[in-house]
Formats: sequence, structure tokens, C-alpha cells
Amino acid sequence: MKRENNIWKTLALGQSIWCDFLSRDLLRSGKLAEMISSGVRGVTTNPSIFENAIGKTSDYDDQIRVLVREGKTKEEIYENLTSGDVKEAAGLLEPLYKESGGSDGFVSLEVSPLLADDAQGTVEEAKKLVRLIGRPNLMIKIPATDAGINAVRRCTAEGINVNVTLIFSGKQYRDSAEAYIAGLEERAAEGRDVSMVASVASLFVSRLDTAVDKILEDRAPGSPLCGRIAVDNARAAYLDFEKFFSGPRWEILVEKGARVQRPLWASTGTKNPAYSPTLYVDSLIGPHTVNTIPPATLEIFLEKGLPALTAASDREGIEVRLRELESVGVSLDKVTEKLLEEGLAAFDKAYLSLLGAIDAKGRLLAG
Repeated sequence: MKRENNIWKTLALGQSIWCDFLSRDLLRSGKLAEMISSGVRGVTTNPSIFENAIGKTSDYDDQIRVLVREGKTKEEIYENLTSGDVKEAAGLLEPLYKESGGSDGFVSLEVSPLLADDAQGTVEEAKKLVRLIGRPNLMIKIPATDAGINAVRRCTAEGINVNVTLIFSGKQYRDSAEAYIAGLEERAAEGRDVSMVASVASLFVSRLDTAVDKILEDRAPGSPLCGRIAVDNARAAYLDFEKFFSGPRWEILVEKGARVQRPLWASTGTKNPAYSPTLYVDSLIGPHTVNTIPPATLEIFLEKGLPALTAASDREGIEVRLRELESVGVSLDKVTEKLLEEGLAAFDKAYLSLLGAIDAKGRLLAG
């Protein structure tokens, strides 16, 4: 295949495109293999994605029936189903992982969302999932709560690849970068290799515009800030990225082979039909970044996307607009705090809903 589509053009600019979806149908139909051939370089999952894939299709029914008859609990069935898909996807992506020298080819699997405030439990589950999957190109997703950030540092020190997820604020991003660097420093101080430890920091984008735009409609109707703050917030994080991963402290780790923790733009499907369907892809392309894109948005990007270096654009404008936002009474800190709470609650709900669906299906199928 000629490497001339928008995905490959974006890669040439330093950004990897990952697919923000995984299901058995995507695997068995050959669609994921086709995506990889077209330039997609990784896969991300979360409880909501698995709820749709497992709870709302019949693709897993045969396996659920067998596992129920074996006496597995609904939690064990969930783990079996999700780990099976992740392991299969990791197998498809492992050649790319090796070809890229461990830079790409990852599949992300999240720890139980019920552990968001349990650092020790998160670390233990991360280790368990690493053993269960048994693939070098697995990334463990850990939410950027206070406990999660603690777990990120500890998992990094253990050599576990981590995807820090549910980042909405600049503070969360900076905490994530600090945890990763501190974890690498701990590992290096113990004389252990840091060269094959990889991490991404997943900053959720479109949800911020949805929340801010709603407030602006009440406080400043017609404001030019609508549809601008999510990209500005992500670009500000990219500026922080450049600061964290440069300078004397970082160079000591670079000499030992350390890799930067790449900013990953998540939630990049456009929710407002008035905005470009590729707004949150076109506007955030830059070196050492990842964009994990839902399949529908990916198709549109292939057809209509505009690959160009944009992640570092309009830095003076970012500061101006964020000050203007505060001046009309919108606290970005409060908005992002609420988005984190809602994100955690949504993942809890999806996880518990899926366990309920597995239980109900199991009883029906076994009967």
C-alpha cells in the first residue's frame, strides 16, 4: 500500500494515529488489520468501549456460555473476554511494535475503574494484567486521580507501560509527566533498564468544549471563545510537554535511553455538528504526539483531514483566550474538575452495567 494517505502524512509530521475502539468483530472481520495497513499504529480501549462491544452484541455469547458453565464469576468472565481481545489485538500489532523499536504498536487495557482511589490496588491489578496478557506491547490505563498518579509512578518504576487517562486539566497533565519521570528515575537509580518503558498521557479534548460552550451560552452568548478552549487547553499541555522533556534533569534519563511520555489526544470525535468533524485532529498535530480516533472520525479524517503542524500554533492567543474565559466568569479548573468526576462516574457505570449484562446473559445462555 502506498503511504500517501492522511494517516501516513500525519505520521511524517511526528504524530501516530491510534484507533479508539476494539471489539471482536473489528478483530475477526479483518478491519483492524486493514487499519494497521492504512497506517494506524495502536489501539485504545476503556470500559465504555467494552460495554458496547460485549454487552450490546451477540459476538461473545458462545464464550460467555462456556465460561458460565465453568463456574466463572461475572468479574472473571469480563477479565477473560477483554484480555482475550486485547491479547489478539496485541498480536496483530506486535510486528509494528518491533519495527518501531517499541515506540508504537500498543494496545491499552484499563484497570478496574472501581480502583480509581486505590493506589495499591491499581498497582497490583496492573501487574496482574501484565502477567495475564503477556505481551510487551500492552499499555495499562490508569486514571489521573491522586491515587492514580501515585500508581503511575510506581508502575513506571516497575517497567510497566502506562497510559495515564482521564486527563482534563493542565495540573493533571503536569502531575502525569512528573510521575512518569520520577518513576524512571527510581528505576534508573536501581540500575534497571529504562529504554523500553513507554507511556502516554491521555488528555480528553472535545468534552471540554461541550462543557465550556454550554456555560458560555448562558454567560456570553455568541462568544468567540466557543469551540476554542479545548484545543487551547491541549496546546497548553503540549507546551508543558516541551518543558518537562527537555533540560538537564531529562537529559540524564535520555542518556540512559529513556523515551518521552507522549501527549495523547483522546475524545477527539467532534460532538458539535457546527464544528468541523476533524477539528480535534487537524488542530493538534505535532512531534511526539498520539491521537486516538474513533473509527467514524478516522474515516472522515482519511477523506477530508488537513495534516499540518498545528499543536504548537497560536501560543500567544492561547493565553489571551484563557484569560478572557476567566473574565466572563468561567473557571477552567472547576470545569475540568467536574469533567473528571463525570468521567470516573461514566466508567464506573459502564463497567458495572457490563458486569450486569454479562450476569444476565450468562444465566440466560446457561439455561
